[in-house]
Amino acid sequence: MAETTIYEMERRGEFPRRLNLTPRCVVWDLAEVVAWIEKRKQAFRGGISKPDVHLRKPRPVRAGLGEE
Repeated sequence: MAETTIYEMERRGEFPRRLNLTPRCVVWDLAEVVAWIEKRKQAFRGGISKPDVHLRKPRPVRAGLGEE
């Protein structure tokens, strides 16, 4: 994941908090990250439905794209 994504998820309490080892070095507790991954795997297996592609709105195709 991108660093900004992790930062935002930390801020919202959706990802384990980082620990500052030095002013320029941060780490995460491995046990907390593994628990976070397992929780996400369980949620995924727990029946999170996939988006219904039939509900998507079609976008118009512009004429002339890719033509020379």
